[in-house]
Amino acid sequence: MDSIRWGILSTANIGRHQVVPAIQAAERCEVVAVASRSLEKASAFAADLGIAKSYGSYGQLLHDPDIDAVYVPLPNHMHAKWTITAAENGKHVLCEKPIALSSAEAETMAAAADAAGVVVREAFMYRFHPSWVAARKIVDEGGIGDVLAIDSWFSYFNDDVDNIRNIAEYGGGALMDIGCYSIHLSRMLAGGEPTSIKASVQRDPSLGVDTLTTAILEFGEMVATFGCSTRAEPDQRVDIYGAEGRISIEIPFNIPIDRPTRLSVIAGGNPPTEPGTKVVEFDPVDQYTLQAEAFAAAVLDGVEVPDSGADIIGNMKVIERVLAATGPSGWA
Repeated sequence: MDSIRWGILSTANIGRHQVVPAIQAAERCEVVAVASRSLEKASAFAADLGIAKSYGSYGQLLHDPDIDAVYVPLPNHMHAKWTITAAENGKHVLCEKPIALSSAEAETMAAAADAAGVVVREAFMYRFHPSWVAARKIVDEGGIGDVLAIDSWFSYFNDDVDNIRNIAEYGGGALMDIGCYSIHLSRMLAGGEPTSIKASVQRDPSLGVDTLTTAILEFGEMVATFGCSTRAEPDQRVDIYGAEGRISIEIPFNIPIDRPTRLSVIAGGNPPTEPGTKVVEFDPVDQYTLQAEAFAAAVLDGVEVPDSGADIIGNMKVIERVLAATGPSGWA
């Protein structure tokens, strides 16, 4: 193969408006089919985005021999079933986060990928953006000294009882939807798993989903703190604190594709009123396109695959530990 032929499982909005157009723009990627439980919806989606084939069931698409990989933006509770089915049919899989409802599901998915010899990756797109590549390089090269702490926040407002993000049995709630990003970046920067966790979880009394979750993750001598909420003003931020400086990422997750973005490296000067600040600006780029190109490199070139195998299991285990760390001692 010299390119990846993609199929899309679902006509979800994130695919229609963000990910599928980005895959179409990616090098060595071609979107050739889309599937829905409704052929009418699949056909309309295909017509809108110029996709050649449409299917009225996910199984039909997965049996198409002309498809190499699938993108899965299905609801959380459907991720495991269709990722495993895709792997069993020899398809590589890019699955939206969170990868599963539990670490046990993630383990089954990773095992299915290994057995089939396919790539299965969790879609943490932000890590491929140049701002994050630069931030990680600064950290790795000691640009802010030893990292001592990471602090992040991610929120939006959604109290719609019919919205899938507010349905507990479908994997709803703030932690699964957006807190997973903070857990992921903390593990990524720490290069390991937390040794201990303390958390506070507030739930909607009628829906059962968490609406405000905060946690402290200890990674040896480094500590990561985060908060996430689905009942707060939309906001997101990440600050990385080192012994000799700090990195502040302006828009860490939903990074716009139509304007430059920035990160600030704060070191020296006369803080807090006159800190020495260097602002690094990045040209507009689509992180979903970069994600698709990295996926293609993993499949076609054998490039190392982050956010797969042990990593997808690790992120789900920390999510479970956060939700469990609210007993008498608060630690897990």
